[in-house]
Amino acid sequence: MKQQTLAMAADKGFEQFRRPTKRDVFLNMMDKILPWQELCAVVRPHYPKGEGGRPPVGLKRMLRMLFVQHWFNLADEACEEALYDSASLRSFVGIDLGRERVPDATTLLRFRRLLEKHHLGQALFAKVGEVLQGQGLKVGTGTIVDATIISAPSSTKNADKKRDPEMHQVAKGKNWFFGMKLHIGVDSRTGLAHSAVVTAANVHDKHPLPELLHGEELKVYGDCAYAGQQELIASKAPAALDCTNERVRKVDGVPDEGQRLSNRKKSKVRAQVEHVFGVIKRLWGFSKVRYRGLHKNATRASTALALANIYMSRGLLLVRVRP
Repeated sequence: MKQQTLAMAADKGFEQFRRPTKRDVFLNMMDKILPWQELCAVVRPHYPKGEGGRPPVGLKRMLRMLFVQHWFNLADEACEEALYDSASLRSFVGIDLGRERVPDATTLLRFRRLLEKHHLGQALFAKVGEVLQGQGLKVGTGTIVDATIISAPSSTKNADKKRDPEMHQVAKGKNWFFGMKLHIGVDSRTGLAHSAVVTAANVHDKHPLPELLHGEELKVYGDCAYAGQQELIASKAPAALDCTNERVRKVDGVPDEGQRLSNRKKSKVRAQVEHVFGVIKRLWGFSKVRYRGLHKNATRASTALALANIYMSRGLLLVRVRP
């Protein structure tokens, strides 16, 4: 281990009354429970080997910088500046300003494009699923499906003078939204996402339904948007029972109480899918797209879901890593 320079020591040792912040606690926890070796193994075959030219930044460091960008919802330049500004972030990424510079925004941009080119966001999501299953969080026989709208800028004040052609507008209730949809399949036992599909916002929730199922389901839960889709469910999971909510009918202007009670019982299970959306949209700020095009945002969504699964499993994983 390299000896610390005065710059690193100043961040840690000379502040007598410093106490760990919530950011420190969060970063320290994620550093312990993230499966770094497995994640690096996914990206390493595609990462530059440093044969000629300037040596590349370490792969693990770039992954750490990418995850900081996701957790704190930062643009490339904002992520670079945050690392210069925050000792906590520098400590997590492993940067000593007395010895080296922070990787610049262009380096982070190229790393993101590498992930997009080789579909590595989806590969990281799949690898995290494998790791968690190895820890005992196996995919069960029930899947909850749902979709959420991720907003995109509707303004045409840009170089092309038009909105993103891959996004679309859609009405929800009495409001109109412009952007994309993130469809996910969540295990009803563990509450973790195991599948994801990104579409334009005007694609109906039911269309990606078969892609969200793993095929071994015995029950499929969903809201009223998935009602009456037994054929679609059977096309991927023949043994699955349709447990999606039904549209409540009215008899003489009075809602059918039996259907309401049935939907309420199903919704107690179905509500787990909202926990995943809560993490990526409310905690980590992925309620708006940052990039143009579905492919770039699909890579971001898959990486965010992988990190969300780790975060939501933190109780079990912390027990495993404690001495």
